[in-house]
Amino acid sequence: MTAPEAAVAPPGPDAALVVIDMQDVFARPPSPWASPDYPTALAGTRRLLPAFVGRTVLTRYVAPTVPDGAWRAYFDQWPFALVPEDDPLYEITDLADVVVSGAPVVTRTTFGKWGPELDAATRGAGELVLAGVATDCCVVSTALAAADAGRRVLVVADACAGSTPENHEQALAVMRLYAPLIEVTTVADVLSSES
Repeated sequence: MTAPEAAVAPPGPDAALVVIDMQDVFARPPSPWASPDYPTALAGTRRLLPAFVGRTVLTRYVAPTVPDGAWRAYFDQWPFALVPEDDPLYEITDLADVVVSGAPVVTRTTFGKWGPELDAATRGAGELVLAGVATDCCVVSTALAAADAGRRVLVVADACAGSTPENHEQALAVMRLYAPLIEVTTVADVLSSES
């Protein structure tokens, strides 16, 4: 059951920024997974980074070496993505400077990135600020699992991008249903709390 929508409280000083899957496979055609609003997500993420120095974690999706279960049918539809995890398709290039500066990278073969690795990389932060792609896939999958694990999750709408603008909005609407466990906010609101 959800409560009525209220103003989103800002993240606390120990909140971790989790930048989800800002990789070439989601950034640019000819990849069929490229998000048309990736540049918006990148710009919003770049605005957030200075406020989360030392508290930023990046994630990376890679295909499983051998798809199992339902993943077999999935990759029958998307065979282009069945490449080794060190393929340029899965590189974090637009934020390579963040990786070089020492931000941890959590790599998983699942859409949702929540799990022991992300919990450890965020140092058990009780609040997670999510940015990245795709809102309607990896962001929502991560948000739901982290909320179920008891984390307060803030999804920064203008630092995320969906597979389409419509799917982005639909995913945000679904996540709003989980308030106050998951709340949708903006870059400006997050940064106003960090100043």
